Amino acid sequence: MFAPPVNRAMKVLDRSFFQKTVPASAARIFKPQDIARCRKELQLSKDTLPNNRIQPVRTDPDADRAQKGGKCLVLKPEIVHDDRTTWSSKLRDLEQNGTLGVIPYELHLDYDYFTYSEITSATIPPPEKKNDDEIPQGFTLAGHVAHLNLRERYWPYKHLIATVLADKNPMVKTVINKLDNVGTENAFRTFQYEVLVGEDDLNVEVHEQGCTFKFDFAKVYWNTRLHTEHERLCDIFQEGEAICDVTAGVGPFAVPAGKKKCFVWANDLNPESYKSLEDNVKINKVGDYVRAFNSDGTDFIRTASAGLLTSSHSVDIMPKVKFSRSNPPKEKPTPLKTLTQPRIFSHYVMNLPASGINFVSSFVGLYANVPGVPVEEIKKLFEGKNMPMVHVHCFSTKSDDNVQEKKEICEELSRQMGYTITPDMPEVDIYDVRDVAPKKRMFCATFRLPEEVAFRKV
Repeated sequence: MFAPPVNRAMKVLDRSFFQKTVPASAARIFKPQDIARCRKELQLSKDTLPNNRIQPVRTDPDADRAQKGGKCLVLKPEIVHDDRTTWSSKLRDLEQNGTLGVIPYELHLDYDYFTYSEITSATIPPPEKKNDDEIPQGFTLAGHVAHLNLRERYWPYKHLIATVLADKNPMVKTVINKLDNVGTENAFRTFQYEVLVGEDDLNVEVHEQGCTFKFDFAKVYWNTRLHTEHERLCDIFQEGEAICDVTAGVGPFAVPAGKKKCFVWANDLNPESYKSLEDNVKINKVGDYVRAFNSDGTDFIRTASAGLLTSSHSVDIMPKVKFSRSNPPKEKPTPLKTLTQPRIFSHYVMNLPASGINFVSSFVGLYANVPGVPVEEIKKLFEGKNMPMVHVHCFSTKSDDNVQEKKEICEELSRQMGYTITPDMPEVDIYDVRDVAPKKRMFCATFRLPEEVAFRKV
């Protein structure tokens, strides 16, 4: 009844086409002071139209009554104005006592009423085969930019799809379509795109975990669908720990960790990501905790670990006391406590699923030959402490139970380190992050760095 008209030949959106008149019934309220009471009573008796997108209180269809402020309530489709057997007892009572009258009503719907899903389903032919891709409903949003990844079958409708998407999502100002797979032509995980709606302005502002991120979406990697994974790992980090973020991007792990007062050494090979990371550190005021670097991830694991051993840094945690010009501090506040940057990392994060697992070989002999720092001194730092946790993202196939995938991921980690780990070992977790394709899944492999690996002489 409320579905839009269908036009499978439409390639360019014609908003005026989507007009529909739905025959209905309405309760004409004779006195304005009775409108609120009637609405409440008819809603309780479930007589009003159960449609959240349609305002039930409407202007009376009679021009004279409308001019005098007359209103009516649209009723559910089962109620017929001239068939009292379809009326509820409440509706009959209100009609009999002269509060209202039941009249025919034409409900006019236009383009603004129909949803993105309804419009696209009415214009794009359905899949011909059972296994064909369904009409695209999802998109990722980065600030004001909606990012589509349309299959070839939908290319003839791409401008229609993008226009409707922008119309139905007020926060969207620009719609782009990805033209290649992330990372296929660019080591920085950026991609070729075309602008379907709006200006070619991809400088966005994104909010996540109470932090603000600003970046050029065309020049850096950002995936909104990873927000729960960003939060999951950040929840593991504890105040005062040192975190090595090997492929930090614009800071979705590093900046929130800095907010938690973790000491983060954050690196990215992409110069644009590095610039945005530095900006986001300043924007979120975590400069006391987060240091940005621009180097190769494989090298960074070693240089950062060695650098932290010889680095000295601390932060005084001051009480939150408000001062003003009229109420200046009489003396310098005393710190509540002082956080000292550890000399060893508690966590290494490598969120580069296409190739990050290859970085694991950099942990072999990590502490065996650090210039200027004897092995014995490093081992003393670990007395009474655990070895670091490593969190590496990777892609694999998908199955119902992930048993084979977990086994294969552990086999590759074992090969990289020359040390056997298995999914059933303590402190080994192969976490299922998300599906990325029909036969592809993203995982996060977490394990405790074996002492035998970190101190192996190579």
